Amino acid sequence: MTSQPITENTLFYGDNLDILRQYIADNSVDLVYLDPPFNSSRNYNVLFKDESGKDSESQITAFEDTWHWNQAAEQTYNDLVTDSAPHVSKMMEALRDSIGTNQMMAYLVMMASRLVELHRVLKSTGSLYLHCDPTASHYLKIILDVIFSPQNFRNEIIWKRQSAHSDAKYKFADVADIILFYVKSKEAKFNPQYGQHDATYVEKFYRFDDNDGRGLYRLDNIASPNPRPNMMYEWLGFSWPQKGWRYQRETMQRLHDEGRIYYPRHKDGTFDTTKRPAIKRYLQEQEGSIITNVWIDIHPLHSSDAERLGYPTQKPLSLLERIISASSKPGDVVLDPFCGCGTAIAAAQKLDRKWIGVDITHLSIALQKYRLEAMFPSIKFKVRGEPTDLGAARQLAQEDRYQFQWWALSLVRAKPLGGQDGSKEGKKGKDKGIDGVIAFIDDVTGKAKRVLVQVKSGHVKSGDIRDLRGTIQREQAAIGAFITLESPSRDMITESVSAGFYHSVGWGQDYPRIQILTIDDLLHGRAQLKMPPQFGTFKQASRVQRSIAEQPELFG
Repeated sequence: MTSQPITENTLFYGDNLDILRQYIADNSVDLVYLDPPFNSSRNYNVLFKDESGKDSESQITAFEDTWHWNQAAEQTYNDLVTDSAPHVSKMMEALRDSIGTNQMMAYLVMMASRLVELHRVLKSTGSLYLHCDPTASHYLKIILDVIFSPQNFRNEIIWKRQSAHSDAKYKFADVADIILFYVKSKEAKFNPQYGQHDATYVEKFYRFDDNDGRGLYRLDNIASPNPRPNMMYEWLGFSWPQKGWRYQRETMQRLHDEGRIYYPRHKDGTFDTTKRPAIKRYLQEQEGSIITNVWIDIHPLHSSDAERLGYPTQKPLSLLERIISASSKPGDVVLDPFCGCGTAIAAAQKLDRKWIGVDITHLSIALQKYRLEAMFPSIKFKVRGEPTDLGAARQLAQEDRYQFQWWALSLVRAKPLGGQDGSKEGKKGKDKGIDGVIAFIDDVTGKAKRVLVQVKSGHVKSGDIRDLRGTIQREQAAIGAFITLESPSRDMITESVSAGFYHSVGWGQDYPRIQILTIDDLLHGRAQLKMPPQFGTFKQASRVQRSIAEQPELFG
C-alpha cells in the first residue's frame, strides 16, 4: 500500500471499501469504530432465502440497510477467496457452503472484505469496536476471529439500549446491542473506565463523615497483608499488627498529619490502644465503579432528547466517548467507515483525537458537516468526494440523480423531502414535486414559515418556474428556490421576477418570492439563497462547550 497517512481530519464521500484501499495507509489508524447497517427486522426466512438469480445491488443507500446477493456480491466473494490470506479464503468458502447465497451471506461478504482492510490500516497498538445486534453477531465474531485471531478478542460488550419491547409476546424481549471488541496485537492500548459508584454499595460502606468538607469515607485495614519486619514499629501507643503496618513510618506520619487515620478512642477521647487504627478512604477520591462488559448506564436516544438529531440509527455521544477514551489517547486517529450522522467523529473531535469519517450518501455527509460546524465553530476539516466544479456535478447527476439531489439541497442547507428520512421511495404528501424545505421563524407568533426547494438536473423551461410559483401559492409558503444544473432561460428569469417579493415582518426586508440558483453559481459563491435567518432546518448540535440541552430536529 503506497498511501500516505492522512494528516488532517477528513470526511470521505464514497464506498468505504474503495476509500480504504485508495486513501488509508497501512498501520495508520489507532481506533476503528463501525456500526454497519443491517436490516435485522427482516425475518430469518427472508434473510436466508436463496436469491442468486435476483438482479439487485448489494449497496447501501440513505438509510436503506437491506443487502442482496448479486453480481457485485459474487465478485467481492471471488476477490476474498482468490486474493485474501488462505485462512480468510477457507472461512468464506465454509460460510457460503453453510449459509448459501442470500441476504445474510451478501452482508457477511460485504463485512469481511472491509474488515480485512480495517485490520490492515490499524496500528499494532490499535483496536476495533464493531457495533451489531444478535441477528448476525455470531457470524461476525467468526469472521473477526479469523481476521484478527482469537487471542486478540477482548470483549463482547452488551449495551442495554432500551427497557421494554413488543416482541416479548413470543420470545424474551430484545433490549440490547452487541459491541465486539478486538485488538491488533497484545500491544494494544487500553484505559480502564470508571462509572458512578453503586448507590447500594455507597450506602453500605461509606457510613462516616467528619463534617470537615471531605465528605463520606469508609474505614480500611491499615495492617500489612504480608510479613514486613521493617514495618513493625509502635505508633502513638498502638502496637504493630502481627505482620506489621501497611505503611512506613514516614508515610504514617504524613497520613496522620493529613487527618487520614482513624484512631479508636475511649469515651473520654483518649486513644483506645486495645483496638487498631484504620485508614480513611474518601468517596470523592475514589475513581468510581469499574466499567464491565455490560453497559446499562448509557441510555439510548429518544425523540424528546435534546441530543437527538433525528437520524434513525443515531447512537448517544456518551457511548462513543467511552469507547474512544478506553482505547485511544489525545492525538490518536479514529476511523469510522460507516459514519452516518457522525457521532463517532464528533466524539473524537471533542476528545482531541484526529478522525476520518466515510459515508456513501451525500445526505449523511451534509449532516456531519453541519453537526461539526455547530458543535465546534472554529473547526477545520476536509471533505473529499463532493463535486467541486460543474463537470463533477454533471457526472454525479448522471450517475445517481438522488445523490445529486441530496448534495444540491445541502448547498442551501435544505431538509430533504420524499420517503422516510429522505429515502428514494417516492415523494409523499401534498408537497409533491418539492425536493426540500427550509423552515424559519419570522414573527412573534412563533409559527414556522417555509422555503420550498426544487432541484433540477436536466432540461429546464419557464413552465417549471410557473409550476413552482403555483406550488408556493397553494402551500402558502414564503419563498420558492429553484436549483438548476443548467443555466436558466430569459423567460425563466422573467417568470421568477414577476412573482414579486416576500416581505419579512421580523426582519423588515423584502426577499424575492421565486429565486433561481444555478449549481455553478452556488459552487463558486456567486449566489446564495436570500431569506430570513433560518433555524431548525438541520437540527443544530450544540457547541461542545455548552450544554447539549440547547440543541434546536433534523428529520422531524
